[in-house]
Amino acid sequence: MQEELLQQINELQEQVGKLKKKVSKIENARKDQLSMAVVSGDMDKVMAAMIMGIAAAAMDTKVKMFFSFWALSALRDKNKNPKGKDFISKMFGIMLPKGKNQLKLSNMNMVGIGPMMIKYLMKKHNVLSLDEMFKTAGELGIEIIVCEMSMGLMGFKKEEFIDYPHLSYAGAATFVTDAGESAAQLFI
Repeated sequence: MQEELLQQINELQEQVGKLKKKVSKIENARKDQLSMAVVSGDMDKVMAAMIMGIAAAAMDTKVKMFFSFWALSALRDKNKNPKGKDFISKMFGIMLPKGKNQLKLSNMNMVGIGPMMIKYLMKKHNVLSLDEMFKTAGELGIEIIVCEMSMGLMGFKKEEFIDYPHLSYAGAATFVTDAGESAAQLFI
């Protein structure tokens, strides 16, 4: 009887040990990090991504924003004009907004009046402008990663992007790895 009891105790201790290892893996699998895939080039969606990123960073959460496809327009510097682009790349450059201040709204753009109205209301209600949001994001250490594949497809060059203190270039696999390690992921 005592021998059976000792065997059961040993089995329970072994199970507890296995559970502790599993819990430890789960606890260490996710970082206090927010990973965002920002794909939309709409002003309101880029603004929402920045607001959420700034809020998370202000709460000491590491934030990584992966800008891809149409969202790359928000990162273009209106004063930079790289040379040596082919015809299609030049056409993308002409057709797409050149910078965050030229983005359109996803709804109620109203031939450009919508963004003006939103900017007016933001100022009236003391909401940071997109320029101020990007500045604050940089001060908080938010990383912005430019999708290299999208950059290549759209004919953008590194020389035409904004000067941002935590700007880097990587592929989708980097975002997927970061997102897999993050406590939270968003797709905007």
